[in-house]
Amino acid sequence: MTTYATGTGLEVLDGAQLRLYRAIDGVILGLAADWRAPEFRFPFLMRCQDLDTFDYYDNFPHLGLAATRLDPGRLAAALGDAVRPVERIPAQVMEPAAFALPSAACYSVYLNLRGAELPEEGVLRTTVGTCFRNEDHYRGLQRLLGFSMREIVCVGPEDTAKSHLVRAKQAVTALCGELGLDLKLEVATDPFFDKNGGKAKMQRLFPVKEEFVVNGLAIGSVNYHRNFFGERCGIRAGAETAHTSCLAFGLERWVHTLTERFGSAEAAASAVESLS
Repeated sequence: MTTYATGTGLEVLDGAQLRLYRAIDGVILGLAADWRAPEFRFPFLMRCQDLDTFDYYDNFPHLGLAATRLDPGRLAAALGDAVRPVERIPAQVMEPAAFALPSAACYSVYLNLRGAELPEEGVLRTTVGTCFRNEDHYRGLQRLLGFSMREIVCVGPEDTAKSHLVRAKQAVTALCGELGLDLKLEVATDPFFDKNGGKAKMQRLFPVKEEFVVNGLAIGSVNYHRNFFGERCGIRAGAETAHTSCLAFGLERWVHTLTERFGSAEAAASAVESLS
């Protein structure tokens, strides 16, 4: 593994790590195929106004990253006397940002279904996205500025969304058992629900976010959003507003965890490939 600069959150996967990355992603794609979740690929960027539909900037202000156009005239003037290579692009040459770097892959699924009237049984989707988080620190493959998130998303009636979580937890628990990982399932909080509101109180009865933790590192999660995204995107399943849930994997974190478990990326890839 190579880093561009320590602490920047920018890491390079070598050939053996890529083999492992693809192997574990292949296992998840196998689950998606078994569950009849077709694969979609969405744009890398999202419109800021779409993220704001989900109260993103209120709930995740610390993670936000934006992509913006640089004004070529002002850029030339600003860099004319600068020490090169320039370390930072000055803010005064940037146009107001209309696009964002999303921190999760599933948002695009809900936006893609905006206004949809789904069959009563709902739908499943899988996607992988490059996600970005403005963290206060970075550490190897365990905490990256930009990372790969594979998700299997359920959009449908309440019971179907909840059943998706049960099946997902069973599948990940079985997978970790086959790979000899000491897995813990830990309840986490979901910032989409006001901690003083009624939905937050419901979390104590039915957790909305549970993380798959190995050696203190969350390598994935299951998430239940109730009808939050269904309401915001006007998605219906049959006669009801759709509920949503998802299974999410941080692929680089799996590469890190499995390499530690098996001693090398090559050995880990062989172990994962033997599962199929």
